[in-house]
Amino acid sequence: MIHSALPIIVMGVSGSGKSTVGSLLAHAVGGRFIDGDELHPGSNVAKMAAGTALTDRDREPWLHEVGQRLRSSQGPLVIACSALRRTYRDIIRDAAPRTRFVHLDGTRDLLAERMSARPGHFMPRSLLESQIETLEPLGPDELGIVLDIAEAPTVLAAEASRWVSADITAQRSAYPADDQQKVRP
Repeated sequence: MIHSALPIIVMGVSGSGKSTVGSLLAHAVGGRFIDGDELHPGSNVAKMAAGTALTDRDREPWLHEVGQRLRSSQGPLVIACSALRRTYRDIIRDAAPRTRFVHLDGTRDLLAERMSARPGHFMPRSLLESQIETLEPLGPDELGIVLDIAEAPTVLAAEASRWVSADITAQRSAYPADDQQKVRP
């Protein structure tokens, strides 16, 4: 059984496999998947396509939208969202406090290789360094797991699903009355 309002962010820099793993994870937990790139306003997409890194001000409305989608979901929802800084994750958690973060991490070389293999994607490889520099790892007080993207996406999704299930079970044990609505995966 999975919590009915299970909010999950699959995070990481561009090229880490957020959309692929997120989609597989959503299927594994019986939920829906949204690619966070689709929630960006057109002005953000245009900036990134032109090779210009987004500012915090550019990202703020997008992060609020991600958080609101998680908050309003009636069932498990997985969103692929870079969530590079803790302050970005805080904005998401303000709307959806029980959000779990699955951080897909990898080497610069592997990330660059993957980005080069994505023809037609709006995020140019030239922005990879700025994303790596912006990335703040999950803190010990943040509800999350870090997975190595050298593994196959199916393996990563299975690991994330096991972690989410174990975390939900632990949360239910700690707060059994807090989790009365359940859906089957």
